[in-house]
Amino acid sequence: MKIFIDTANVEEIRKATNWGVIDGVTTNPSLVAKEGREFTELIREVISIIDGPISVEVISTDVEGMIKEAVELSEWSSNIVVKIPMIPEGLKAVKVLSAKKIKTNVTLVFSVNQALLAAKARATYVSTFVGRLDDIGHEGMQIVREMVEIFNIYDFSTEVIAASIRHPMHVIEAAKAGAHVATIPFTVIEKMFKHPLTDIGLKRFLEDWKKVESRD
Repeated sequence: MKIFIDTANVEEIRKATNWGVIDGVTTNPSLVAKEGREFTELIREVISIIDGPISVEVISTDVEGMIKEAVELSEWSSNIVVKIPMIPEGLKAVKVLSAKKIKTNVTLVFSVNQALLAAKARATYVSTFVGRLDDIGHEGMQIVREMVEIFNIYDFSTEVIAASIRHPMHVIEAAKAGAHVATIPFTVIEKMFKHPLTDIGLKRFLEDWKKVESRD
């Protein structure tokens, strides 16, 4: 399972990339707005940091506008993946963009039916918001499991992204479900490193080594 970092914060992206565990980046308008920076400048800096896929979302909701934005964004880098909303106009745009060899990520997917339609339109990725489904009493990860099963049956090339990850257990569940990608906030990636026994063990090893050095 690939790990994308879900952020538009350049320092978080730089730090996570230096850890050597990040395969790509996903952003959205809300994450970009939070940074308070000019959009083009921000995304171009992200492109300079990471070699993997970088998802950037369109703002238009009509097919012509989405295609126009997507073509422009794709010219910035071969790494750009254009996020398209899961609406009829969006899937019309995805079909056209696929024919143009422009990579797409259909976002705001909350059901298997939506995911199936996105795959039929030849989306590169489909992002299922498991955390938001959990918030309303559904089991978000069940949608991921069913999507992976169906995509495998029909050999769709579309990759399943487990999005709206809220905690490290979501990451484990996504991997067990067979998700191709989990896109994870920086704070959750940090938590994945942590275990109290690791901290205790390292402390003990260092204390024991100091005893060895003192004998010299």
